Amino acid sequence: MIEPVLNELTCPDASGGHRMAYWQWGQPDSAHLVLCVHGLSRQGRDFDVLAQALCAAAGPGGIRVVCPDVVGRGESDWLKDPMGYQLPAYAADMLALLARLQAEAPITTLDWVGTSMGGLIGMVVCGQPDLPLPVPVRRLVLNDVGPAIEWPALVRIGQYLGQAGQFGSVQQAADAMWAISSSFGPHTPEQWLALSRPMLKPVDAASGSPWRLHYDPAIAESFKMATEASTQQGQVMLWQLYDNIKAQTLLLRGLNSDLLSAETALAMTQRGPHAQLLAFAGVGHAPTLVADEQVAAVLDFLLAI
Repeated sequence: MIEPVLNELTCPDASGGHRMAYWQWGQPDSAHLVLCVHGLSRQGRDFDVLAQALCAAAGPGGIRVVCPDVVGRGESDWLKDPMGYQLPAYAADMLALLARLQAEAPITTLDWVGTSMGGLIGMVVCGQPDLPLPVPVRRLVLNDVGPAIEWPALVRIGQYLGQAGQFGSVQQAADAMWAISSSFGPHTPEQWLALSRPMLKPVDAASGSPWRLHYDPAIAESFKMATEASTQQGQVMLWQLYDNIKAQTLLLRGLNSDLLSAETALAMTQRGPHAQLLAFAGVGHAPTLVADEQVAAVLDFLLAI
């Protein structure tokens, strides 16, 4: 299997800066860049299957697929101030990353794939036309997320977020993650293990065991400060951002999603960029973009002329 190249850059913050890691697939000088941004407690290797498929299906000019580990996750630094784990800061990091990638090889086509939190970051970036992007985002994939987020789903996520745990083996950790992630839909044991391995790091690097989740437990602090009232207020701003989006937009939804309601998804097809909606049966929050039909849907959207 082709492996991605791990890179990093330093992003500014109030505490003196932090290092953000990102995984790069495909042709490093391609003018077609697809930025894939993961969910709240996940990391950039979630997109391995999609990235490989994009690289295999790309035309003569090739493609560059970049999958960052959002700060506090994966191979990126943990923030000194946990209150920095907020959408505006994440969006600023993505702008810094895009500036770096533009300097390395000019971008003429920019697409964005965002799962859950990654989709919210995409709305922040795409919904502000004055931001210093190399080029405007052409096509946007919002994976099971919209401007209105169901409060019970946030309560559910808050029940486990920040509990890094310790596990005696990768398989034990994979089983524990499946217990809280079965809404992702059907996966073979091999698929789930592949998604689980990058989520872990050894507590004792010398011995390689036990294992813990590969994110800063402090990402839960700002998340758990949210209230139902503040969440509803934030949705007003998110709808404004969504309505400003000019990119052609594909909205993916797990038919059983508890985070993106059917009503919100329908509204997203009727306003703003008038998203094309595609739902997957037997899946909740959120599609992992591993199943063949999910990968094919994204490829058809991003690679269509």
